[in-house]
Amino acid sequence: MISRWLGNRTKRTQRTGPLAAVHTPPSAGVLSCRVLDPVGEPVPHAELAVSDAMGRKVVGGGTDPYGSFVATVPAGEYRLAVSAEGFTPYRAIATVTEDSLASLGDVTLQVAQPPQLPAVGDWEIEPAHSSIGFTARHIGLARVHGRFNSFAGAVRIADDVAHSAMHVVIDAASIDTNVRMRDDHLRSADFLDVERYPTLEFYSDRFTHRGGNRWAVTGALSLHGVTRTVTLDTEYFGLGNGIEGEVRAACRATTELHRDDFTVSWQTMLARGIAVVGPSIGIDLDVQIVPKG
Repeated sequence: MISRWLGNRTKRTQRTGPLAAVHTPPSAGVLSCRVLDPVGEPVPHAELAVSDAMGRKVVGGGTDPYGSFVATVPAGEYRLAVSAEGFTPYRAIATVTEDSLASLGDVTLQVAQPPQLPAVGDWEIEPAHSSIGFTARHIGLARVHGRFNSFAGAVRIADDVAHSAMHVVIDAASIDTNVRMRDDHLRSADFLDVERYPTLEFYSDRFTHRGGNRWAVTGALSLHGVTRTVTLDTEYFGLGNGIEGEVRAACRATTELHRDDFTVSWQTMLARGIAVVGPSIGIDLDVQIVPKG
């Protein structure tokens, strides 16, 4: 046993290859690759997920500015999944042995075909398969999740999608955080003041393609009697068919609102100076639209 330990120690001490500067625990090795685009340029921030033979995620992360990814993992067989915005996902299998480098070399991603866009014409939001949610920080600690249960919206798709338009109306009183006392307070003059401002409205006629399936939808949000410019970071999922064969288009959008921008500035503080409600609200939308009529 002593001789085996000494042999392993000597092997690690004298190692001069790619792993010379990488500490690998006993029974572990190193998995690496470099992610490139079709013209050989590195893809930074590509997402990688390494799973074992049972499908359990072992490690994940992103590539560095040079497209490289390196991870130390126990010896074994692994499945590697590589994804990046605008590219087709890549999958591979690699076997890692003790005190060795398992390199996949250069992984070249292929440009993905963007999803088919909705047909030109009038569409409407289908509330039964859509949601408008929000997240707020409570006393600087836990997050509170809520949603609006009543809303309606229409989208007009133009020949040039960049010139499309969208109008959404939300019933302010339909706010729901699953706590009646809190919801009543949110409807009060301290926050949404639903008696004076019964709706929130968003109107946009500026759709900007950011590449792949990413879009920026910029428009005017009217809330609490104030109108501000807001941009929705939107991921478009493409077209599909519902249970009755109807055509649907789906997307997910996020943005962040600052309460003070809309004069929703209730600032009751706790004893140590921590605001009861955080200054920003995260907005999360999952939307399906169907042809109008």
